[in-house]
Amino acid sequence: MKKNYVFVAAGLGLVQLALLSTATQAQDTTRVLNGVEVTATRSPKKLSDIGRVVEVISNEQIVRSQGKTLPELLNTVPGITFSGAENAPGLSSDVFLRGASTGNTLILIDGFPVNNSSSIDNSYDLNAFPLDQIDHIEILKGTGSTLYGSDAVAGVINIITKHPKDQGLKSNVQASGGSYNTFNEAAGLNGKINNTGIAVNLSNTDSRGFPAAVDPTGKAGFENDGFHQRSVSINLNQQVTQKFILNGNFQTSYNTGDLPLGAFKEDKTYTYNNTFLFGGIGAKLLLTKGTLSLNVSQNDVWNHYNDPPSVLLNDSTHQVNKNIGKITNVEAILNYNLSKHFDLTSGADFKYSSTSQYSLYNTIGYNPPPSILNANNSITSVYSSLFYKEGIFHMELGGRYNHHSKYGNNFTYTINPSLFLADQFKLFATMASAFKAPSLYQLFSQYGNQDLKPETTTSYEAGFDWEIIKNTLSFNTAFYENNTKDVIYFFTDPVSFKSFYKNGASQKDKGFESELKLNLDKLTASAYAAYVTGSLTDENGVVTNYLIRRPKNTYGASLYYQFIKSFSAGLSYKYTGDRTDQNFNTFPYTNVTLKHYNLLDAHLQYSVNKHISLFADLKNLLDEKYTDWLGYNTRRFNFMAGIKYQIN
Repeated sequence: MKKNYVFVAAGLGLVQLALLSTATQAQDTTRVLNGVEVTATRSPKKLSDIGRVVEVISNEQIVRSQGKTLPELLNTVPGITFSGAENAPGLSSDVFLRGASTGNTLILIDGFPVNNSSSIDNSYDLNAFPLDQIDHIEILKGTGSTLYGSDAVAGVINIITKHPKDQGLKSNVQASGGSYNTFNEAAGLNGKINNTGIAVNLSNTDSRGFPAAVDPTGKAGFENDGFHQRSVSINLNQQVTQKFILNGNFQTSYNTGDLPLGAFKEDKTYTYNNTFLFGGIGAKLLLTKGTLSLNVSQNDVWNHYNDPPSVLLNDSTHQVNKNIGKITNVEAILNYNLSKHFDLTSGADFKYSSTSQYSLYNTIGYNPPPSILNANNSITSVYSSLFYKEGIFHMELGGRYNHHSKYGNNFTYTINPSLFLADQFKLFATMASAFKAPSLYQLFSQYGNQDLKPETTTSYEAGFDWEIIKNTLSFNTAFYENNTKDVIYFFTDPVSFKSFYKNGASQKDKGFESELKLNLDKLTASAYAAYVTGSLTDENGVVTNYLIRRPKNTYGASLYYQFIKSFSAGLSYKYTGDRTDQNFNTFPYTNVTLKHYNLLDAHLQYSVNKHISLFADLKNLLDEKYTDWLGYNTRRFNFMAGIKYQIN
């Protein structure tokens, strides 16, 4: 432990030295029209050739964010609100993309979908993924159900892990420490030996944290809620022949920590341990005019929550929850160049989901048997998207047919024309449909309703990308509207107090995003603004939800400057507007307005030589006290400082 504190002291010395040189940090996202990405079309295409909004967080930007968590980094992207990103370490957080509820954004790891079939809405906890194992991130905004199926209603976040690169093996180690007695160690091995590539990354994080729940009296002395994470990521690829490639991907994370009883409520004995295990195997055959890929993946999550009786709190209640979720995905994808003007992406996939859940609740005089749930379902899909290109005109026409073992069949479509003018200006529009299948919990739990239908969404989008000065200055704007029918929501009868899930009437949200970016030799800067509004109504037309925890207004700016070859620094700022949250300590639940807040962060980076680099992240420089979730604490001014050593 003494070594850790010596290391932090050294890191603070670096911070002081760099601040004397004037510090500024940027966490900008990259969207360059001549850049190439794969998430929007499931094949490599230039952004100028597709009419979709795609943000790319580059490897360089991730390197400049090593003191952040993945939710903190994603919270800097225009149009994304990662609610709870600044809560106590390890506490779950919600990603809201363009106003859609959590669970409506599909998470991919290297193109493979990941979900948690044991959770209420199938959402995947991105706290499980350490940032030091990621190479870059591609974010598709807008409906992606035609190519990706259920959950890709608001968009797709594709996390690309570190893959083998150059011939020969290179290794590195990294260590950092900071506020709340938080320490991180990481090590990596990357490279190729002839036709075999390997990338291995190990990560360990420990944090004593701070009290997750707010002490309403200010005198109760709530204890810190700690967090511990061990994570391993392995990527392998094998060039079998010139035209046949095999690849494997394995990622596991084991998290343990402490939890509060709830908003404003301490619990000294409530603990959890979660295990996330993901594995994928892929094979790619290079054809004369395209590729044929086969992918198989397994995504398992084990959650164990234990809350034994507490003598100190005079609490005789004992609660245990053990949830297991397993998802198997199998898919085949064909990307083929039909002619000079037409490309085709077609595929078929099968997804099997299962969950096993054990819940025990007993106290003095009340000892019911445990609640046990075992459930499964499956969905089979076929899809095709045709991409047309002639001169300045581009078009995507796509459709997907889905057969669900429980609710039956549905169909989604995409119509996406775009114009690319003067090699600098892209004008686009999209009309598309999407769906989200009800989760196993919503169908089969004690609150389940097996008559639930899938949520179906029709979305409209229009906007432009303008490179005012090629590769230097750009401006983009997108307007969107999403109309969702048969929204699944949690209903409690005010008379009988019986609770269950049911389909509501609709959710409607609309908004816009604008971003201005500057990229010079030593300076990068950006500014953005986003607006979203909407509401959820029940089947009687009564408004039940004002986009809970989602602000109408967010805006931000960033600046990063390379002062000298060895030293760079920058600032990033984000304003989060007023939000509505729910007070669950009342019945019926009452809405509470959470006030807006401002976050200002700084990043400093110094290269000692080609092997050693130092970094520091200073977060919430204004030491702002704010609330992200009602009844929960957020981080005040905090920092992480570290060192990275490239061994060879």
